[in-house]
Formats: sequence, C-alpha cells, structure tokens
Amino acid sequence: MTGAALLTTVTTPSALAAGSSASTLPPVDAAALTEAISGLPSDEATGALLQIRGRAGCWTGTSGVADLSTNAPVPADAHFRIGSITKIFTAVVVLQLAAEHRIDLDRPVQHYLPGVLPAGYPDITVAQLLDHTSGLPHIDFPEDPQWMVDNRYTVFTPDQVLATATRHPMNFAPGTAQQYTNTNYIVAGMLVEKVTGRAYGDEVRDRILRRLDLRETSVPGNDPDLPEPYVHGYIRANGTLVDVTSMNQSIPWAAGGMISTAADLDRFFTALFRGELLPARELGLMFTLPPVKVFGTGQPAFYSEGLLATKINGVTVWGKTGTRYGYTSGVFATRDLQRRIVYSVNTTSKDESGQPEIIWKIANAATAP
Repeated sequence: MTGAALLTTVTTPSALAAGSSASTLPPVDAAALTEAISGLPSDEATGALLQIRGRAGCWTGTSGVADLSTNAPVPADAHFRIGSITKIFTAVVVLQLAAEHRIDLDRPVQHYLPGVLPAGYPDITVAQLLDHTSGLPHIDFPEDPQWMVDNRYTVFTPDQVLATATRHPMNFAPGTAQQYTNTNYIVAGMLVEKVTGRAYGDEVRDRILRRLDLRETSVPGNDPDLPEPYVHGYIRANGTLVDVTSMNQSIPWAAGGMISTAADLDRFFTALFRGELLPARELGLMFTLPPVKVFGTGQPAFYSEGLLATKINGVTVWGKTGTRYGYTSGVFATRDLQRRIVYSVNTTSKDESGQPEIIWKIANAATAP
C-alpha cells in the first residue's frame, strides 16, 4: 500500500513581505518535492516528512504512514529522532564556552579531561574534536541490527561508550586529515560537563532550547520514548520489521541523541545563521572548513566545527544529516537562509556507508534549478 503525500504550499515568491530582497534561487518545485517523497511505505522507508522554507517559497509535505499497525498518516508536526544533527547543538555549546573564555579551542582536550583518553594518544585540541580532524578511532559497538534491538533499553555511560573506541589506536595524527566519527562529540559532551559542572542536557536546554523557545526539542537522557505526536521507527532485523520507536539513546548521547520537529529545527537554524547564538568569530568557525583532505582520499574536508558543507545542483548548503534506528533526518540551509530544508524519513535500515535513494531525491528536488 502506498500512502498519498499531504501537501501544503504556504508561500510563493509573489507573496513575499514588502521590503524583502528577491531570491536568487528558483521557486520551490512542488511537483518535484511531491515526487521525491512519494511511494511510501516501501521496503526502504515507511514514512517521510519534508519542509522547505525561505524567500523563494515554502512547502510542506508528508508521505507514507506514521504507524504500520493503524496506517495513520504522518503528521507534519511529528517529533523525530534527529541523530547526528545533535552535533550542531553540541558544537554551539562548546563554541559558546569558548566565547566566554572558559574553553580554549586550541588547547589539548587532555588538559580539560585528564586521563579520559589513553596516555599514549597525542594531544588533541578541542577544535580538532569539533571539525573531525582529531584522528580518534570510531565508537565500536556491534553493527548487527538484532544486537541493537536486543539492547535498545540498555543504559551506557559516556565512559563506557568512549572505551569501545579508545581500545583502538589512533587513525591518524591530529590535524593532518578529516574523518567523521561520533567519538569526537562524545568527548565534546564530556568536556561540556567537566567545564560547566552541569549535565550536558541541562547546558543544551538552558543555552539553546529555552533561549529560542524550542519547546518541541529535547535531550531525552535515558528516557526511551518520544513525545506525541510522533512517527514510529522500524528496523529490519533478521528479515523482520521491528518497531524501535522506543529506544534508549545513551550510545549516541551528545553525538546523536536529541529529538526535535521540523519547525523547531528551522527556528534553530535561522537563529544560528543570523548570529543569535554565537559571536561573529565563533560563528565564523562553523562556516570554515579545515585545509586538510578526508582521510584516505584526495577529497577536500567538508566538515567545519559543527556543520557539513555540500553543493547540490550548484547550490551550496550548510547543515547536517542524522541517522538513528528507524529515523534518517537532515537540516540544511544556504548561508543567507534563502532556502532552508528539513526532512525526516523513517528508513528501515541504518547504513553508515551512504544515504538511501529517497534522501538524494529530496536533496535534488529541494535545490532543483
């Protein structure tokens, strides 16, 4: 069965407020966006939510079902797990602490967290955590989906999570290459707690969520459930779809444990890009790529201190993708906020090697010339 997309075109360029500058982007292509998320549920995904905002027009669409047992439609205001989009929030908190002169980005993280990393590891600066040039090895939990299903209520401490990585040698000398890894942001979360003396989640809430009135965004801690309304997440394990909507997020924690909505993520990005959360110097670091190559390739680095930069159809956007079991999400925007994109797709597999085809369809449709 295929769920029909529910579409609402909110604004068009002709309806722009007086005094706003004309967009250099083409108007949103409702037909292309509708097609991008059509055909759900499928073997690849059960539901999708897509929101476009900006001066070139706005559009919201949903497709598929929120619950396979009831066939209820996907609500446009659904809560979803944002996965590694959490890293942007973590980076903002660390950069705020740097602006307050409580953290020196160029100082070794070992200065702030003595004994947390193995003694044989070289010095790693705080900045190298944020832009993934640290060389730290990956978090190392079993990749078998059935293991995650069986352990979805198990609580892990940040120390236990980090220990799965630090039993391995460094991947490269700090600052010589870039390799994306959750390990960097687990350490960053521990750094926030050590410097402030408060829980990571409390710092995110006080510094960002309450400041911007993001009432639908949360750091769930060890609460495995999502607030209503939400879309169920499913994962294929041993050939069977398992409902993993309820799942403890202590493994990704400061690297990927948060929950939000499309509207809240758009508000967060708008405030961030406009400089409402960071001074100019620290904000500039989020839009500066390190002059290194991706580890093992000749590809230039594309992660800054908290964001990812990519060009699609000639349009450069900054943002972040996120993947948790049952949820694949993303938030991107042009630097001038002319186009802002938020999506959540309920994918049935968690493939770290690349994004599902539907995500590429969304990216192309959202930036179509």
